[in-house]
Amino acid sequence: MRGSLRTLISSTDEGRERLLATMQDIFAAARARVYSEPVQVGDRTIITASEVVSGGGFGFGSGMGAAPEADGATESEGAGGGAGGGGGGGSSARPVAVIIVDRDGVDIRPVYDATKVALAGITAAGVIVPMLIRMLRAGRR
Repeated sequence: MRGSLRTLISSTDEGRERLLATMQDIFAAARARVYSEPVQVGDRTIITASEVVSGGGFGFGSGMGAAPEADGATESEGAGGGAGGGGGGGSSARPVAVIIVDRDGVDIRPVYDATKVALAGITAAGVIVPMLIRMLRAGRR
């Protein structure tokens, strides 16, 4: 039983370390720059600014215990254990502004995301239209 417990603890520690290393690699690869490298176009320098969002997590568990003894089985034959783990993550980045530097100074121009604007409008309409209908019906009574 002690040998099985040591083996389980050792494999659990190794698995946890591998999972942690993998998650660190994933987040290192997902790391995005908020500001791009400056690009020279004629007498202008252009830099993009981005919104970066990332997140993730992982979990790990293990257990060891004695199974109910069967006829003629000893405790060590009825021992059981297990370990498992998993994780995941993701990230996204999108440009939010363009910074233009020239002889006249610095100009910051926002980048409009038409999809986000449209979704916000649809969401607002989905809330406002039913309320207006209810208010009109209540006013008729």
